[in-house]
Amino acid sequence: MPDSLVSQYRRWFDYEQDAHAKVIRSLESVPSDRRSSPEFIRAVGILAHIVAARRVWLGRLGAAPPATGSLFPQDLSLDQVIAQWNDGARLWTDFLGHLTGEAIAKSFEYQSLDAGRFRNRLEDVLTQLFGHSWYHRGQIAMLVRAGGGEPAVTDFIYWCRESI
Repeated sequence: MPDSLVSQYRRWFDYEQDAHAKVIRSLESVPSDRRSSPEFIRAVGILAHIVAARRVWLGRLGAAPPATGSLFPQDLSLDQVIAQWNDGARLWTDFLGHLTGEAIAKSFEYQSLDAGRFRNRLEDVLTQLFGHSWYHRGQIAMLVRAGGGEPAVTDFIYWCRESI
């Protein structure tokens, strides 16, 4: 069972890679004259938050040096966020590539950003990351539409369905 969980999270990560690539393309679809709008700036900020949160967890898991900077970065360009996403995606791919069924069930302790100490299973963290991104991709889609772009269709079922 634990090895099937590892496979499941790797599959989810593959889906997430595709979904976030579509979100980036949707942000790029916002007309250039609308990219200074509050909607576009907020959408890029939300994507930057997703990237920062994933980077924080990599540090907590020991898969990267501890993250520095804000969990809610401001004033980053879309190109900067894309570069950070790509760097983080490589780290996550490596981390998940080495993940074992035994490791996914283990608990680990970490320091939260508000100075509390907590313990979670790795499985819980991976589930959190998946849901966290899903939630924020919906927000980005609404903002992209409001900014004049074409929101990405990132529903999981569209990604995994097979034509017959």
